[in-house]
Amino acid sequence: MPQTLPNYPLTRLNTFGLQSAAEQFIAIDDVATLQSCIADPALRSLPWHILGGGSNLVLPELVHGLVLKMDLLGKYLQAEDDDAWYIAAAAGENWHQFVQWTLAQGWGGLENLSLIPGTVGASPVQNIGAYGVEIKDYFHQLSAIHLHTGEIRTFGLSDCQFAYRDSIFKHSAGLDWCILEVVFRLPKNHQVKTSYGDIEKALAELGLSATAHHIAQAVIHVRQRKLPDPAQIGNAGSYFKNPIIPAEQATALQAQHPALVMYPLDAQHTKLAAGWLIEQAGWKGRQLGSVGMFAKQALVMVNHGGAGQRDVKTLEAAVQRDVLNQFGVMIESEPICWQ
Repeated sequence: MPQTLPNYPLTRLNTFGLQSAAEQFIAIDDVATLQSCIADPALRSLPWHILGGGSNLVLPELVHGLVLKMDLLGKYLQAEDDDAWYIAAAAGENWHQFVQWTLAQGWGGLENLSLIPGTVGASPVQNIGAYGVEIKDYFHQLSAIHLHTGEIRTFGLSDCQFAYRDSIFKHSAGLDWCILEVVFRLPKNHQVKTSYGDIEKALAELGLSATAHHIAQAVIHVRQRKLPDPAQIGNAGSYFKNPIIPAEQATALQAQHPALVMYPLDAQHTKLAAGWLIEQAGWKGRQLGSVGMFAKQALVMVNHGGAGQRDVKTLEAAVQRDVLNQFGVMIESEPICWQ
């Protein structure tokens, strides 16, 4: 029987730095250990929680049941054909380090996703994205194990039901699957993307050409300038999703607010910049108790010290209320909130 660690502190295992502990805890560094846990009736009687890099989580003071920390490691070239390289990485691999490793091998594609905190295994759950690129753009397949039956299954692109910061693994049909390994398809004729956000400006500032490696440098430069380092001040990255609203509503809002930051998606839908909405609602750099919205980027909620889940949810509700009152738009939180 795998040995669990009781009342295990999680404060250092979530980038928000929220005060939290697990009733029971096991680090999973091989698949056999996870399979042993699944086969153990005593452990199976507990609620289970899968923890990756802890970068997109709002933890309670006490996580009831068992927390399994995914520490599976390994990355390699799985296959290649005339058009692409297929790169596999285990769920516990650090995402940013993995991206930089692919670039060092000469495999472009993931450079726009540099410096996103978290693990490879968590990246498909959230369909992480930045600067015009999402995981789904370079995803090939993943393997996952069912936490009740022990079945190991391969999920292809369509199986994952990717959407904006969403996938099947955030919904009932996918909650019992634990990701073990992810395979990315990186095209040999990769075309870099520089038009989104501040990438072109950063390339010019740094005197760099538009190669995949240089774009990674530019993205890192921009993110370090705008976003807080979790090692310095606790945060879970972008706390709110950019809302997608009907195009007609966006047009009407723009008439009222000419500076409205928005990105047309198609003829029917427009994405608004949640950070701009939050700033206009007066929350940029504003604190409520031990948490606040970051002074350099209103989209990011930060922990000024000693915060817990209740503090976070109180500020979340206050920001949502003020944005809704001013713009008639409800913004949704992005991190996963454990109960």
